[in-house]
Amino acid sequence: MGFLALLLCFIASILLTPQIKKLAIRIGAVDQPNARKVHVKIMPRLGGLAIYISFVLGIVLFLPGSLAEIWPILIGSFIITLVGVLDDMKELSAKTKLGGQLLAAIITVLGGVQIDFVTLPFVDRIEFGYFAIPLTIIWIVAITNAINLIDGLDGLAAGVSSIALITISGMAISMGSTVVALLGLIMLGSTLGFLIYNFHPAKIFMGDTGALFLGYMISTLSVMGLFKNLTVISLIVPIIILGVPILDTVFAIIRRIINRKPLSAPDKLHLHHCLIRLGYTHRQTVIAIYALSALFSLAAVVFTEATVYGSVITLVLLLIMIELIVEVTGLISDSYRPILNLVKSTKVKK
Repeated sequence: MGFLALLLCFIASILLTPQIKKLAIRIGAVDQPNARKVHVKIMPRLGGLAIYISFVLGIVLFLPGSLAEIWPILIGSFIITLVGVLDDMKELSAKTKLGGQLLAAIITVLGGVQIDFVTLPFVDRIEFGYFAIPLTIIWIVAITNAINLIDGLDGLAAGVSSIALITISGMAISMGSTVVALLGLIMLGSTLGFLIYNFHPAKIFMGDTGALFLGYMISTLSVMGLFKNLTVISLIVPIIILGVPILDTVFAIIRRIINRKPLSAPDKLHLHHCLIRLGYTHRQTVIAIYALSALFSLAAVVFTEATVYGSVITLVLLLIMIELIVEVTGLISDSYRPILNLVKSTKVKK
């Protein structure tokens, strides 16, 4: 049934995306080129609506008996998609978008989707109690924005999200989490169908409608299927799977704090921008980040199957890989250059 769900949602997304493209042009939901963006012509956005509609169709066809379990996700996904649609049409303020994300996360968490505990070596597991609510809200909002931040090149967010969904769905299948696996496969089919039109050269952008929805769904699926069901170090695994968007987000936050800019302020120093500055083409950059995401996902799978010592070795190798990434791309130097200049000027004054 899982393969059939993936296939039907894939076909539905393929059929819906051209219609959403026409709708986006008709209502003026288009992305204008500017100095910060890579594209050079007006592009229709709102493409994430095709992903969302295909997802809802998959729920109706394959999970009608699980509505009592997944209703918080259905309500939360509707709210987050509505926020994305309004932003693609009217460009909402950062505060308004954050408010919508918080509302979706709060409803989801109060509906029972929570990080109640994490497992750790030598101490069995840590129960969070009342802290589970704010912790899960922070996780959902953080991952939602992390996916949104990497949506800077054709097919990048959709491809990275697909790789994460493949990993989460595969782990859910191995752990017997049928509902999570089906949700993941429904999302995967819907996203891959859209990716056909979104890969470089893109015919339509997913916009905030798609980026926020994908981030929200990946964050909630990881809570349902990884934090609660893994018997190894459950805190680490979803972080590894989402290593690329999390890494990019962390350095974006560092840059903006150091430069004393709002956290919502845009720039052209994200990982994909750095790779393009190194001379990679648009398509090569996207494929390189796909490969990087796949390596992180593979590491997460190895991590779940390894002994404690094997897990430690995996983590060390991942840290070495992260160091190489930031050194080769210049991501870390771009982040810390202002503070290094400040230190140098202070020494000169002394």
